[in-house]
Amino acid sequence: MTDPAALFGAIDIYLFDQVLRRRITPGMQVFDAGCGTGRNIAYLLRAGYDVRAIDADPAAIAAVRRLAATTAPSLPADHFRAEPLEAHTFPDASADVVISSAVLHFARDDDEFEAMVNGCWRVLRPGGLFFSRLASSIGIESEVRHLSGRRHALPDGTERYLVDEALLLDWARRLGGELLDPIKTTVVQHQRAMTTWVMRRLPA
Repeated sequence: MTDPAALFGAIDIYLFDQVLRRRITPGMQVFDAGCGTGRNIAYLLRAGYDVRAIDADPAAIAAVRRLAATTAPSLPADHFRAEPLEAHTFPDASADVVISSAVLHFARDDDEFEAMVNGCWRVLRPGGLFFSRLASSIGIESEVRHLSGRRHALPDGTERYLVDEALLLDWARRLGGELLDPIKTTVVQHQRAMTTWVMRRLPA
């Protein structure tokens, strides 16, 4: 029997839910905006998806290239680039799915958050799926400490750019996106809150 961990890796369970619901299917081009060492694309590479990915850390991209070389050797190394999300070189409207998992909350301020969101959105084709998991203040409003703008200190000792429902809905409207799922938030026992934001890009 195949070891599930070997097959699926450490894929975010909320992202895997989109696969199980057949919103992400083989043949789609997937763009991971901030891939780290590839935990969310390991399964997609093994399953034959056409994957592109970026990360600002060259060491992370080197690890992803090694992973792809063994699991999806037909994909060129240039599909995986050490580039910042807000200034990557992949073409506009080239992906069916954009993944941004635990990335956007590293924005320093509103301007950088906007640049990062736009870096995700511009590569997504009309009708495509945008999947994001990011830190929020939802459910822990009284337990975070305001620093400046939307930067907050969390009980877990980290500092993050925190979104809320109103901001995500406003961004959906501004981008021309349609929520595919209600905004869902998991509160991790007085430590942090992680929100899942899933949209379809509407035709212009």
